[in-house]
Amino acid sequence: MNDSSPAVVGLPGDDHVHTEFSYDAERGSMLAACQQAVDLGLPSIAFTEHIDRTPWHVPPEFQSKFDDMFRGGIDHHHCFHAPEFDVDGYFEMVERCRRRYPSLRILAGLELGEPHWFPEHTTELLGSGQFDRVLGSIHSVKVADHYRLIDEWFRSEALVEAAEDAAVHQYLAEAVAMIKANDDFEVFAHIDYLTRQIVATGRSHDPRRYEESYRETLRALAGSERVLEINTRVPLDPIIVMWWHDMGGGAISFGSDAHEGPKVGHGFEAAAAMAESIGYGPRPDRLDFWHRA
Repeated sequence: MNDSSPAVVGLPGDDHVHTEFSYDAERGSMLAACQQAVDLGLPSIAFTEHIDRTPWHVPPEFQSKFDDMFRGGIDHHHCFHAPEFDVDGYFEMVERCRRRYPSLRILAGLELGEPHWFPEHTTELLGSGQFDRVLGSIHSVKVADHYRLIDEWFRSEALVEAAEDAAVHQYLAEAVAMIKANDDFEVFAHIDYLTRQIVATGRSHDPRRYEESYRETLRALAGSERVLEINTRVPLDPIIVMWWHDMGGGAISFGSDAHEGPKVGHGFEAAAAMAESIGYGPRPDRLDFWHRA
């Protein structure tokens, strides 16, 4: 089928979507994601597939859960390794979607987990194709002598408040290190990634308790002239976007972090309204990031 639906003025493009080419998106579908974007009237969609090279230590009691959630393997050291990214298959599907949905701008992209830890691999991968959207992410935390996936580590530990505080500071400090050490990505994805895990345990997270750490991260990002993502998988606290504006942040992107088609564009109306109230808005070219008004 070909699409000829007009776009609805107002909603931004979705710059953070995962499909069947991400190891954790079993129900992902690039075609279904495109159809959802068209149905919502989004001007564009970016398929930013996961690239995670960090070997996550997985305690034996959680290995079956990893096997259920992710494609990949756990070695004899109890470390999970994500499968290699299928570059050729990915670009073949991107081109197929571009032919089927000519009115939708379809961007190729990647979400790089801790790219500053793997500079040679990152450079090689980025040279393997034309990637229009490249996100930088922190998915890992070092615990003792091991690296752990933040999701699994945070939810599996009965963290007291002091440990939670340390985790937030550690996460934001690593984000600063990534920003300063690496210019291979354009957008910093989900600054509130750790917040998801806090909320999932039933606790609340007040960014104001960590204001200086957040501001330091945002200051480094603004100084590098990169883009802050408003990730709508969990609503981003508006105070963080206000701090981004205070730090001189020039642009924002919107990402649903969808891992299946129906989740594309989730929460975009509320996120766009929040961004506009703080002073960000679309350019005449709707395919651009939102900038300071």
